[in-house]
Amino acid sequence: MSVTEAEVIEALRPVEDPELHRSIVELDMVRDVRVEGDRVEVLVALTVAGCPLRNEIRNRVGAALADLDGVEEVKLEFTVMTDEERARLRERLHGDPAATAGSRPAHGHAEGRAIPFADPSSRSRVLLVASGKGGVGKSSVTTNLAVAMAGRGRSVAVVDADVWGFSIPRMLGVDRPPVVIDQMLVPPERYGVRCISMGFFVEEDQPVIWRGPMLHKALEQFLTDVYWDDPEFLIIDLPPGTGDIAISLAQFLPRAEVYVVTTPQPAAQRVAQRVAFMAEKVNLDVKGVIENMSWFTGDDGTRYELFGAGGGAELAQRLEVPLLGQVPLVPLLREGADAGRPVVVSDPDGEAAQAFASIAERIEVELAPTRRTHPELKLI
Repeated sequence: MSVTEAEVIEALRPVEDPELHRSIVELDMVRDVRVEGDRVEVLVALTVAGCPLRNEIRNRVGAALADLDGVEEVKLEFTVMTDEERARLRERLHGDPAATAGSRPAHGHAEGRAIPFADPSSRSRVLLVASGKGGVGKSSVTTNLAVAMAGRGRSVAVVDADVWGFSIPRMLGVDRPPVVIDQMLVPPERYGVRCISMGFFVEEDQPVIWRGPMLHKALEQFLTDVYWDDPEFLIIDLPPGTGDIAISLAQFLPRAEVYVVTTPQPAAQRVAQRVAFMAEKVNLDVKGVIENMSWFTGDDGTRYELFGAGGGAELAQRLEVPLLGQVPLVPLLREGADAGRPVVVSDPDGEAAQAFASIAERIEVELAPTRRTHPELKLI
C-alpha cells in the first residue's frame, strides 16, 4: 500500500530547521508533497538562498522518510522563500517591532524592539563573565563553560561583547557568519552553543576603533536583532576592565549575574576585585569567582603553582561569594582555543574539562535563582 501525503507530512513534522529549531512543517517550509507509488517527492522552501545547512536539511528529511512503510525512493527539491515570506517568518519568530514599541519601552534598536532578556518573565539566566585585566583566560573560560552547559542538555547562547578582542567564534570553531532573515540575525551554532560576535562583521586583523555610543548601539543590536530563541543561559564575555560596555550591559540587563575570572597571583586578584566593586555600584550581583591557570601538573604528577596560589580563594572571601572552581593550566586548553575545539570536547575526562563541568553544575544547580518565573500564568 502506498503512503499518503498526510502520512508524509506527519513524518516530516518532527524534522527541525537546524538554525531556527522549529519544525519545517510549522515554519511552512514544506511546500509540496507528491506520492507516486513507492516514490515520494518533497519541495522545501529554504529561508535564504545559499542556505549553509541545506545538506543537513536534506539528510534530516531523508532520514525521516526512510522509515515510512511503502517508501523506496525520496526526491527532495529546494526553493527559496520570497521577501514577503521571510518578513512574515521574521515577525512570527521575532515579534512585530511596531507593536512591541507601542507596549514597551523602546530599549531595542531603531524599530523599538525591547530587549527580551530584561523582561522579568524571561526564563533566561544571563551570566556576565568578567575580569579586571586581560590575559587571565576569560574568553576560554566563557567558551568552555558554555560548551559544558550545553553538554548538560541546556540551551546556551554566547554574546562576545569583547568588541576589541573578539575571539569566541575562533574558540568555538565557528566557520560561517550569521544568516540574515529580513534583518533578523540567526546566530551560527557549534557544540550546541549559539554565538554572536563583532568578529562576524569586521576583518579579523582590523581594529575596532569606536567610542562609547557606537559600542552601546552594537551591544543593543546583539541583544535585540539576533534570534536567540529564549535560551536557558545567555553567557556574555565582557571585555577586561570596567568601561563603557560593562556599564551599558548593566543598563540593558539589570537581572544579570556576574562571575569574576582571576588567576592566583595577588596582582591579578587585586585588579579583578575592581570589576566586582563596579558591579556593586551598578546594582548587579556578583555570584562567584573562577580561578584560572591555578596549577600545572607535570608528567610525574607533581603540581606546580606557576602563578602562585590562593588568589581566587582570597578574592571570593573578600567578596563573600563562593570560589566556584580552579581550572588548571593544560596545553590542550590553549591548543583547543586556537583550533576551535574546546578542551571539554577534546579531552572530556581531563582535569581541566572536569573543572569546567563542576563549575557549570554549581552555577546551574547551587546558584540557581530561588525566585521562579512562570510566564504562562497571567492575571486578568
